[in-house]
Amino acid sequence: MVAAIALSLYRLLGYAAGPIVRAHLRRRAANGREDPNRVGERQGVPGAQRPAGTYVWIHGASVGESLSALPLIERIRRDWPTLRVLVTTGTVTSARLMKDRLPDGVLHQYIPVDLPGAVGRFFDYWKPTLGLVIESELWPNLLSLAKARGINLVLVNGRMSATSFAGWRRFRPLAAQLLSSFDLVLAQSEEDQVRFQDLGAQDVCCHGNLKFAAAPLSADAGQLRDLQALLGERPRWLATSTHPGEEEIIARVHAELTPKHHGLLTIVAPRHPNRGRDIVVRLRAAGHNVARRGAGETLTDATDIYVADTIGELGLWYQLCEIVLIGGSLVPKGGQNALEPARLGCAIICGAHMSNFRRIADSMAKARALRRVTDEADLAATVAELLDNTATREALATAAAAFAAAEAGVLDDIVAALAPHLDRAVQSGAVQSGNVSG
Repeated sequence: MVAAIALSLYRLLGYAAGPIVRAHLRRRAANGREDPNRVGERQGVPGAQRPAGTYVWIHGASVGESLSALPLIERIRRDWPTLRVLVTTGTVTSARLMKDRLPDGVLHQYIPVDLPGAVGRFFDYWKPTLGLVIESELWPNLLSLAKARGINLVLVNGRMSATSFAGWRRFRPLAAQLLSSFDLVLAQSEEDQVRFQDLGAQDVCCHGNLKFAAAPLSADAGQLRDLQALLGERPRWLATSTHPGEEEIIARVHAELTPKHHGLLTIVAPRHPNRGRDIVVRLRAAGHNVARRGAGETLTDATDIYVADTIGELGLWYQLCEIVLIGGSLVPKGGQNALEPARLGCAIICGAHMSNFRRIADSMAKARALRRVTDEADLAATVAELLDNTATREALATAAAAFAAAEAGVLDDIVAALAPHLDRAVQSGAVQSGNVSG
């Protein structure tokens, strides 16, 4: 009863907040944080025609989630070819990546904001039969309106952080009500499984982390060849997916290592590319010779730090650099996915803050496939060791690649768990063969 009242109040507030949210979306679009040409999609207004068919809707909140969905999308299209696939994401960066990587015939839309009108318009137009949600947040309108329309929902790769779990436990009846929207919860770890069950989810199982199943990131062969020729034997290392506060640490480490590693190049790939200009300004003010890829600046022998503030090129940097620091781990941001560089055989370093990928980091560290550092001095010493010692560097990289390969079979288990729901969607389409454009 209490949960139902809370959801009703949330929905009423959503109707009242419509004008405020629309103004907020316009401001975000003006600042580059929303796509101005597609901001209507965030309000549930379709941005593409809906071809007839039975739709599986796959939602990946941001870059990591949407990339992890790609092998699942490929498998669905191969094994359930009569189903159409609609993918939604919530960020400009993820939308750009999906534009380049989604297979032909797969549609992309921005996910509507969690207002009842926006969500309702989205469902009424696209009419998905099955929704596969790869998202750590529980959006009340999205879930309750999907349930009200009879959309079969599965939470895929479900993660419930310790902080979120503690918060939801204070409102357990509401959490249980929202989780009841899912016919199945596929938790990404046993710990997540226990947390979902504690909050009231009914059908919960764990078949592993979908991010283990992703294919190695690709790179433009011509650009890789040109950069390899340009750099030759020049020593180099990469800091990937960095967050504010980390670039200064990395720059100081670079300065400390340079006297003993002549010509050292440090490449910084920020988590949010739109920070590139600000990073360059700060590092130049600290006295470094910096070139910014996003501005087309030339990488030369005099360049100390190269800011790779572009989208979709991480595979290029992982293949160019044997040593990779995982960003978001030197500052308390929860870290990033270490499996991406692992698949490409990099020697991987991370800091102390890997809470978002704790199970992966712990398992890799146990397998000697990742090195943890405790502070700036430890980072400098570790990078120096890996630059100097080929055998140590290659052993770490080999262990990382082996770890990633051993975990890749998770996709088969997840698809097997989803198969009854996908089969049901096919059967539903055969019965209701009249899905047409809205």
